[in-house]
Amino acid sequence: PEESDENVEPGEEGSENLYQDEMDAGRASDLRQELAAVERAEARLEAGTYGLSVLSGDPIPDGRLEARPTAELTVEEQQQA
Repeated sequence: PEESDENVEPGEEGSENLYQDEMDAGRASDLRQELAAVERAEARLEAGTYGLSVLSGDPIPDGRLEARPTAELTVEEQQQA
């Protein structure tokens, strides 16, 4: 009875939908960023520069590429950025 519709404060109505909408928008943004990173990695693969830092041209270690195939920078460069 304490959680019935009669006891809902006006400011609480629809707050769950707002939360879900914000979560969905954030997730959509994350997915767009991931897709863009994949597309950039594919372009580097076609150009023959995949596995090289886009900043310095230094090789990105295989372990990093296994963990993050879309990596564009070495660990050191990423930490500095």
